[in-house]
Amino acid sequence: MRPIVDARLREIETLYRSRFTHFVRVATAVTGDRELALDAVHDAFAGAVRGRRGFRREGPLEAWLWRAVVNAALKAREREVVETRVRRIDVERDGYVTGSGELGAVIAALPERQRLALFLRYYADLDYRGIAVALGVEVGTVSATLSAAHTAVRRALEEVTR
Repeated sequence: MRPIVDARLREIETLYRSRFTHFVRVATAVTGDRELALDAVHDAFAGAVRGRRGFRREGPLEAWLWRAVVNAALKAREREVVETRVRRIDVERDGYVTGSGELGAVIAALPERQRLALFLRYYADLDYRGIAVALGVEVGTVSATLSAAHTAVRRALEEVTR
């Protein structure tokens, strides 16, 4: 059993090193704060290393890690005192999701599942199966969620340009 655990640890480390900036981008999008995001990514990976034996191969390891990062970011956000419910985000600045902008405001106003699905699809570049594992939903739910998010964003941006 030990060699499998060590191999899994190496896989986790490889994903951490190769996808760190992507994990931080999504966590920043969820928390609205880069420092909170860094803490969330750290907490998620520390938990993944400790709980690596719990990975049951029901999906890809990367999707399992994404779920850990998203959950850690949600917990970090919940701990923060938030003065306003709508977060204004800007996808232009430094490749991170912070600041303000029309697109950011539209995305911030989406329901949480839609926002998370968008972040995981376009920042993390996960496929529908990976997003499903990360969010703990069915693949069909991911498809419907992304479709609804795209429609909402399109309509809102059309209203802004009128």
